Order: sequence, then structure tokens, then C-alpha cells
Amino acid sequence: MRIEQLQAFLAITETNNFGQAAKKCGVTQSTISRQIQSLENSLGVDLFHRSHQAKLTVAGEKFLPGARKICKEWAVVNKELADLMAGKQPELCVAAIHSVCSYHLPPILRIFCNQYPNIQLRVTALGSDRALKVLRDGLVDLAIVMDNPAFTMSSEMVADQLFEEAIEVLMAADHPLAQYSQLAWQELIAYPHLVFKDGYGMQRLVQDWFSQQNATIQTGMELNTLDAFRGVIRQGELLALLPSSALMDAQNDPTLAIRSIGANTSKNGTAKATLTRKVMFATTRDRAEIPPIKAFRQLVQKMSSPSLVNPAIQAKL
Repeated sequence: MRIEQLQAFLAITETNNFGQAAKKCGVTQSTISRQIQSLENSLGVDLFHRSHQAKLTVAGEKFLPGARKICKEWAVVNKELADLMAGKQPELCVAAIHSVCSYHLPPILRIFCNQYPNIQLRVTALGSDRALKVLRDGLVDLAIVMDNPAFTMSSEMVADQLFEEAIEVLMAADHPLAQYSQLAWQELIAYPHLVFKDGYGMQRLVQDWFSQQNATIQTGMELNTLDAFRGVIRQGELLALLPSSALMDAQNDPTLAIRSIGANTSKNGTAKATLTRKVMFATTRDRAEIPPIKAFRQLVQKMSSPSLVNPAIQAKL
């Protein structure tokens, strides 16, 4: 049973004539006749009395309500799919890491809302691992996260690197290490650290980096908001390794100090890169060509720098 057979059946019931039904469906009368014959063969019953007027049989009368329902639902589904591909979806759900929500997304959200005024934007700040999980589960349309190859390299994902930025050390202004402009990992392990909770890519990145040095980080406390990090750091000797974009509010705070991590030297005397993180845009492959998602992707691809406060970058948007 095919939808065009049901549509032909309904056209005949509405016109009471095979010829007029053929015109309504835009096909020949012989095509309509073949479609009805095939439908009757599939059902094992005659649907019409073959007379001057196409009159329904008892079986045809029984079949009519179901055929109408199926064709109506088919029309609704087709319209919904057409609206989806035309960018007429009611909402767009975005998951992003906290620093991106705070500093990078606002100008992009403003532009997107101007382009798609009828789409409700829903933005949720989540840790990278959690954001990628809800994307994979279909709870959001796209995510802006720290790179996690276990997710972003999957064949079902489309991912773009937006920028790479340095990880720096946040401490109280009167911290013993504040006297230095750069810090080595050996100095960092001498003090307890504030770290992100499980589900945040920064926790995994920092733990892996210390493991590469064959060192163990002293975890003093776990938090999940940048405001909480700054508030606790002011109070004592705890350190926090945070990305540069997450430290914008701390740069002009006299109670806090930010120091860079010095490059490590390998056994052959070459300098290894300092600790950095990559920030990625990710969506599922089936969503990538939906117009609002595609437009949002194009906007965030212009985040070639982690500092959207730069007027030159603002101008590109």
C-alpha cells in the first residue's frame, strides 16, 4: 500500500469519477485505474462498484475513514518536514561551556535573534562532557565545548575548532607565587587547587596535564561556576588553572592575580607547548544542514579568537 494509492482513492470518492480524479491528481485515468486495482489487490476486496459513477462498496465505506486519517497525517508530517528544512522550527537549543556563555555568545545571540525572530533560543551552560552527551541524546541542537575527541571525532558528529587558548593560573593577589610572572608545574603542585566537578572538560584536561608530568594535583575543592572560583581564590592559598577567556573579569580585580604557565623542556632540550584548550562547535550530522543551525554555525565559526570584545572581531559579525 502506497500513499499515492490512498490519495487516488480519496480523489475518486470526492469526485465520484475516475476521469475527474485523474485530473485532480495530475495523472492519466489509466494510472488512477492501476493504482486502485493495485490497492484492491493488496486489500483483497473491491473498493468501488464499476459503474458510470464510482460508488463505494461496503468495504470501501469501511476503508474511507482510515484512508482519510492516514492521508491527513501524511500531509501534516510533510508540512512539518518542509517547515524544518525551511528554517521554521519553533526553538533552537544550545549547550555551551560557562565562559563561552558569558563572553562569546551574547553578540552572536543578538545577531541570530535578529535573523530568526520567530525562533525561541534556549541556551544552557553545561560542562563539556555533559553538553556533548545531551547533544548526542538529541536534547539540544548544538554545543560549544572543549574538544573531546571521543565525541567530536565520531562519524555522527560535525565539529569545528573555533579557537585555542592558553590555560593560566588564578590566585589571590597576595599569594606566595604571585611574585613570579611564570610558573612551572613543580611550583603548582606545592599548593592545593580548585578544580571543576566531574563532567567538565577542564577537570580532565588539568588532571591529564599533571599526569603527563608524572605529578599529582592536590585537590582542595571542587566547584562549577566562575564566580565561585574567584570568590574562593581570594580567601587563601588555593590555585586554579583556568582558560584565558574565563579570566576576563579577574584581570581588573586588584584582589586577584593571573600568572602564565611556563613552557616545559623535554629531555632533548626542546620546549614543549604550554597548557592550552581547544574550543569546538559541535552538532550532529543530520542537524548540520537545517537552516537555523547552519546559520548559527556560520556565526560561531567567526569566533576565530577567544576575545569577542575585540572590535575587529565584532566587525566581522
